[in-house]
Amino acid sequence: MIDAMPRPRLPHLQREVTRHGKTNWYVRIDRGPRIRIKHDYGTPEFMGAYRAAVSGETPTTATVDSKSIRWLIDEYRKSRAWAQLSGATRRQRENIFRHVLDAIGSKPFAGLTKSHVESALDKRAETPFAAKNLLQALRHLFTWAEKRELVARNPTDGVEIARPATDGFPAWTEAEIAKFEAFWPIGTRERLAQAIFLFTGLRRGDAAILGRQHITNGVISLKTEKTNTAVIIPVLPELQAIIDASPTGDLTFLSGPSGKKFSKEGLGNWFREVCDAAGVKKSAHGLRKAAATRLANNGATVAQLEAIFGWTGGNMASLYTRTADRTRLAADAIKMLAKPQIENVYSLTQDKVRELRPKK
Repeated sequence: MIDAMPRPRLPHLQREVTRHGKTNWYVRIDRGPRIRIKHDYGTPEFMGAYRAAVSGETPTTATVDSKSIRWLIDEYRKSRAWAQLSGATRRQRENIFRHVLDAIGSKPFAGLTKSHVESALDKRAETPFAAKNLLQALRHLFTWAEKRELVARNPTDGVEIARPATDGFPAWTEAEIAKFEAFWPIGTRERLAQAIFLFTGLRRGDAAILGRQHITNGVISLKTEKTNTAVIIPVLPELQAIIDASPTGDLTFLSGPSGKKFSKEGLGNWFREVCDAAGVKKSAHGLRKAAATRLANNGATVAQLEAIFGWTGGNMASLYTRTADRTRLAADAIKMLAKPQIENVYSLTQDKVRELRPKK
C-alpha cells in the first residue's frame, strides 16, 4: 500500500517509480544486490518477502483463512471491480484497508454486521471525511462480494452518512495569487508550478505527470488520473512563456531539485511548503478552484468548465456558474437600493395632496 508507508521507512527498503507511473519496491542492504518485492505494499505476502530478503532466507507464503476479511480483500484486489477503480481511488482504499486488516483482518467476513459498520463510523465522528471514505470502501467491497455470492447480505445496506458540511480546500483570492507571484518570480520552479495549477486547473496527480508529450499544437490533452476523463486545454501564452523560462524535468515539467519527477503526494507537500514561504496559507487544489472561479466570473458556461476540468453531470460546474451569476445579478440589483431624492418625493406628495383636496 504505497500511501501507507510508515515513517521512517522500513530499513533497506527502496521505492522506485517507472516512467509509466508504476511503483516498484526493492530491498538493498549496503551496496549489495537489489531484491525486488513483487507483492502489493503492506500485504502479508509483501512483509514475508521483505523479511526474507533482509534475512537472506527463502520467502514463505502465508496461509490465509478463506473465511477471513483478509482473504476477502485479497480476492477483491484481483477482481474487475477493483481494476476499474482509478489509481488514485485504489491507493486511497489500500490505505483504508490497511487499517481494517490491522484491526479485524483475521475475523470472518460473514460475521460483519450493519451494527459493526455503524460502530466504526461512530468512532470517526470527529473525522467525517475518513468516515465517509471508509463507508464507500466497505460498500464497494461487499457489493462485489454479494455479486460473487460470497456473502448473503451487504452489511453496509441502509447505512448512510451525511456529507461533511465543508467547502473543502479554500480557493485562492486574486490578492493571494499576486502575493505568491511577487515572491516567486518567473524562472523559478515554484512559479512554474503555480502557473500550471492556475492556467490548466489540473489536480496534483495530473500536474505531476504533465510534460511536453501531452502538448500538440499548443493544446494539452490527457486523461485525468481521478476519473479517467479526457481533458483538452489550450496552452495560454502566459503559461507557455513561464514554461519556456523555467527549469523543467525530462518527462515532466515539474520536478524536484535533483530532476526526479514528483509523486502526487510529494508535489502537494512541496507546493504547500513554497506557499508557506510566500506567506500564502493555501494549497494546490485551491488554485484549481481559483481557476474555475476566474472562468465562471468571466462568463464560462457549464459545458466549458466541464471540458477544462474533466467534470461531468453539471453539478460541480454549476456551483461556480451559479455563484458568478448571483454576483452579477447582485451588482445590477443593488443600484435599486439607492436612496431616493427626498425633495422629489416631497414635491410629488404635495402635488398628490392638492389633487385630493375637495374643490371649492
